Amino acid sequence: MLKVQNISFAYTDKPVIQNVNFAIDKGENIAIIGESGCGKSTLLKLIYGLYDLDEGNLFWNDFEIRGPKFYLVPGMPFIKYLSQDFDLMPYVTVAENVGKFLSNVHQDQKNARIQELLEIVEMTEFADVKAKLLSGGQQQRVALARALALEPEILLLDEPFSHIDNFRKNALRRNLFAYLKGKGVTCIVATHDSTDALSFADQTIVLFDGKMVTMGNSVDLYNVPANKYVASLFGEVNEVQLSNLVIIDDEDKTLLLYPHQLKLVDNGLMKVVVKQSYFKGSYYLIKAVYNRKVVFFEHDVALEFNQEVSLMIA
Repeated sequence: MLKVQNISFAYTDKPVIQNVNFAIDKGENIAIIGESGCGKSTLLKLIYGLYDLDEGNLFWNDFEIRGPKFYLVPGMPFIKYLSQDFDLMPYVTVAENVGKFLSNVHQDQKNARIQELLEIVEMTEFADVKAKLLSGGQQQRVALARALALEPEILLLDEPFSHIDNFRKNALRRNLFAYLKGKGVTCIVATHDSTDALSFADQTIVLFDGKMVTMGNSVDLYNVPANKYVASLFGEVNEVQLSNLVIIDDEDKTLLLYPHQLKLVDNGLMKVVVKQSYFKGSYYLIKAVYNRKVVFFEHDVALEFNQEVSLMIA
């Protein structure tokens, strides 16, 4: 179990991480989400042992994770941390980068391991290509493979798919997280992409201004967000007074509704004016105005500019 016990940290006078406290079981996949600058990357670096804590403690089982004041080479040997800069060797091949930390004693086993990892990240055909000749997304996939080479107990990933094209990203995510689950590797992913949380994470941690807002089952956080900030991390969200959608005396009750939860009807209580229709493939995202506030809802066809329609909860 990874135990993060009331940790705090600051680069200068302003705290970057404040009293963060949680525990993770072995083999769990955890997503950390939050707006830019909320402390996601710093939290990963603290767990890896790159910085000394100002307060609190970190434990992997009974082993205390400590920073550079206690270790000549910072970073824990049983943890692998993949940063956003990849840190590949540019003038050697993809295969050599992936096998950098693998023993040369049994060359056949090393080559087989490199091949296995390149298949996971779909980079087999680039095995003999020098890293400097790769695109950013290809380099990111090679860095992922290298992080897995000496199978870690904990894998820390900082925006691991940010440079990868969508058509590659979806397959890579499936391959990677299935592999980690099968091997029982604990994985923590700092991400801006809600798909990482909703589709693959067992639990999601939400950070705001260095503080942990909430932690829980990813589906539960989506369906019952604690506040608008949490809901907004999963996509567009509307703040709507309940009295606008149903006949009720409680005029102060406010609902957080995703676009798919508002439905166009003939005689709804919420009258809105359409301002824009965005094609999303299987549906249109409609931007409208109600009481001088923007609202979003989904519809199967585009709607005309300034068309007045009515909405209800779907």
